[in-house]
Amino acid sequence: MAGGLIPQGFVQDLLARTDIVEVVGSRLELKRAGREFKALSPFTNEKSPSFFVSPTKQFFHCFSSGKSGNAIGFLMEYDRLTFVEAVEELAGRLGLDVPREGGKFERLVLDGPLDALAAAQRFFSDQLRQHQPAIEYLKRRGVSGATAKAFGIGYAPDSWDALTHFFDDPRHAIDAGLLKRSEQRQSVYDVFRNRVMFPIRDPRGRVIAFGGRTLGDDPAKYLNSPETALFHKGRHLYGLYEAKQSRKSALPYLVVVEGYMDAVMLAQHGISEVVATLGTATTREHLNLLFKSTSKVVFCFDGDRAGRAAAWRALEQALPEVDERRECVFMFLPEGHDPDSLVQEIGAEPFRQRIDSALPLTAFLLGELGKQAELGTLDGRAKLAGLAKPHLARMRESPLRSLLMDELTRLTRIRREELLDPATGPAPTTPIERPHARFDAGQVRAIKRGLQLLLERPALAQTLSGIELLAQARIPGIGILVEAIEFFLENPNAHSGQLHEHWRDTPKAAALERLGRLEPLLDDASIEREFADTMSRLVRKALHLRTEWLQGEAQMRELSGPELAEWQAIRAQLSGRPLV
Repeated sequence: MAGGLIPQGFVQDLLARTDIVEVVGSRLELKRAGREFKALSPFTNEKSPSFFVSPTKQFFHCFSSGKSGNAIGFLMEYDRLTFVEAVEELAGRLGLDVPREGGKFERLVLDGPLDALAAAQRFFSDQLRQHQPAIEYLKRRGVSGATAKAFGIGYAPDSWDALTHFFDDPRHAIDAGLLKRSEQRQSVYDVFRNRVMFPIRDPRGRVIAFGGRTLGDDPAKYLNSPETALFHKGRHLYGLYEAKQSRKSALPYLVVVEGYMDAVMLAQHGISEVVATLGTATTREHLNLLFKSTSKVVFCFDGDRAGRAAAWRALEQALPEVDERRECVFMFLPEGHDPDSLVQEIGAEPFRQRIDSALPLTAFLLGELGKQAELGTLDGRAKLAGLAKPHLARMRESPLRSLLMDELTRLTRIRREELLDPATGPAPTTPIERPHARFDAGQVRAIKRGLQLLLERPALAQTLSGIELLAQARIPGIGILVEAIEFFLENPNAHSGQLHEHWRDTPKAAALERLGRLEPLLDDASIEREFADTMSRLVRKALHLRTEWLQGEAQMRELSGPELAEWQAIRAQLSGRPLV
């Protein structure tokens, strides 16, 4: 068997060309049952059929054993094959050879900019092997060959058109931010030249952008891809996919650093729970992304004035996000060190000890505010209370906020109700309780139902609007529905079995398996109507949460013109119609 990983793109294309009914029917006696086919379970000893195959979803579900999956999963269960053997079996049925990464592989289906980015990553990796100065640079920085391979590090040649010539049609590469058009010369040229290249992946592992470190005298030491439809600096983090892949269990924390090499070198030393911001300050979108993967975020900054200023900006973004379930701590490095140099000097275990002793958010907040007030005087204690009030107002109502108020009461000797009294300092007119995630059984049922209907009719994803609003809404469980919608938007001809494969070995794949079957009597028109109604209710809930958030912001600052217009438009839209 040939070595190397099977490209995920080939697996998806293989499933697109495979009919699960034919695969299962070659091994079991299937009988038509409405929209589906049924059979006696091959996994248990039963007398009544409880094994169903859906040709529309390209999915099987066995109620007696609890097993579910796509065509690959069926072969793995029924024929007791490994994943690779199951893929080879399906490929053999279609007369296809199974490619391996590193070998020649021409995609059967093109996905536009995503394909261009994946091709560019392979091109840059090949170029690195041929360019000794880039290899020597990585060696001087301490990067091993195994680490460079794990992170997909490559090299962009010192040429205006090396990558340009790699593409027969530059259209998708231009959309991906890899190439630019020169209007004056009516030509296309490479964005990245003479740079060590760091691929930036989304949480699903797809390359969506690059960061490049110059090997020449370019004044821009680091250069990121321009923002595109796929890539926004304030919404993505370098190394998040690699961090999640490094552990089968939940991440105990994620360390946030500033540079690509910081993330790479910490991972090389065994501290794989690390991500890097992309040349921008930490945003609320970053925090939401982080807290989807862990309950604890460790901000790692230089200990100098600039580092503390950056830490304070991160704290301001984190305040509305933290509570007793979401923790942020701050780790400051010795002078003259960044995470890259420090871990190489002291090693992984002492570095982890520094992580364990990082400063809690509340301690950092009170420490920084305390530097501006003399607590030995009445005026100083009053000043601390006034300084703290705007920050208290930005926090959710939670045990953490309550304990912080207790500590402020002790330090300032001011009663809790006075800390919240607008007459005592420059706080907002009223304390603001931010809308936060609350369990709502109706919302959970709506999300489950929406996903169930979408799996039956993936084309329904094309009928939706307001997906960005849903993605930002703090509705518990909404993430899996949004990701499913995005998958079918990006892969218009995909079926549910391909989504399951995309999520293989993740909790999301297990969630799909638990959804079960749709009622067999539901026709296409009924599915479409119910899906539209379900999504409408969820979007309205998201609108309600968004207007609450804007209202809270308006009490702390002056809204921008677009924010004010958005708030007014949402209020008008919701006016007079009850929310679910």
